Amino acid sequence: MPPRTSPAATLLAWYDRHARKLPWRAPPGATQDPYAVWLSEIMLQQTTVAAVGPYYRRFLERWPDVAALAAAPDEEIMREWAGLGYYSRARNLAACARAVFARGGFPSDEAGLRELPGIGPYTAAAVAAIAFDRRAVVVDSNVERVISRLHAIGTPLPQAKPEIRARADELTPHKRAGDFAQAMMDLGATVCTPKRPACALCPLADACRAKNAGAPETWPRRAPKAARPMRRGAVFVAIRADGAVLLRTRPPKGLLGGMTEFPGTEWSGDFDLSRALDAAPLKLSWKATPGEVTHVFTHFALELTVFVARAPQARAASPGARWIAADALAGEALPSLMRKAAVHAGLELPARRPG
Repeated sequence: MPPRTSPAATLLAWYDRHARKLPWRAPPGATQDPYAVWLSEIMLQQTTVAAVGPYYRRFLERWPDVAALAAAPDEEIMREWAGLGYYSRARNLAACARAVFARGGFPSDEAGLRELPGIGPYTAAAVAAIAFDRRAVVVDSNVERVISRLHAIGTPLPQAKPEIRARADELTPHKRAGDFAQAMMDLGATVCTPKRPACALCPLADACRAKNAGAPETWPRRAPKAARPMRRGAVFVAIRADGAVLLRTRPPKGLLGGMTEFPGTEWSGDFDLSRALDAAPLKLSWKATPGEVTHVFTHFALELTVFVARAPQARAASPGARWIAADALAGEALPSLMRKAAVHAGLELPARRPG
């Protein structure tokens, strides 16, 4: 009787035939560029492949290697990142590029990668495996789903994470670890999907306990989510007679750190709209636009009332703010929330440059 093929070997054979073609990915078996792997992995954190593609191409066009990115001013990196979300990643991206350039290149092992700014356990494992073919256990949400179903793990997430990692460790081969990591990700993204998994196409179907138990889409189990609290606030969109708008830069640390915004109030659960104008940046005839701008952050939801006012040409900017010409808005690091506020106020924002 011929020896039984291991699940890793079966999956790698599937990957050789069905690997996704992604802008940052070398073909199966080929050497990967550590810069491309690192940049893509940072961008892909809590973001979809479809959303990342244009940003990745723009970054690579402007900064084709880590030396170029290390030399870039923070504000330029933040502008290119605007709209991709989780803006601490952009700040860490700049810091990490400078640290890598200073040491002469990326370390090839997980321990060395963990010492770099903005690189946690998952990213260190992914870069070590994919860029340097080091054996590392790479577990993202796709891999969690595949492993949970393969072993029908009944413990709900996030409590199941240690068990999932241990099971992934058992499967990870010593050779072609990078290809194996990407194969697991591809399997979860294209076959073992959250809803309606294509079990008939899965190379691991015969060994999958969730498939054999029926209703594989019910794995992974998840603990009930806590209710997301609601915060409220207001922003003030001042439009000068020549079309310039009043903007300011948020503090470098914290939520949306270093990004551009319209002046506004604090965001709180007990926001009092009747006192919002106390925080107006200029004494103008402010009018609230109908409805609110809504946005969901990781730990809370937000509703913003948008006030709009017209300002004379000679009106000076408020302390900490600046007037920006309408045709220069495209160069500002406006996050998605503030782009929503701008549209709500009736401003026409320039379209993003395609990737």
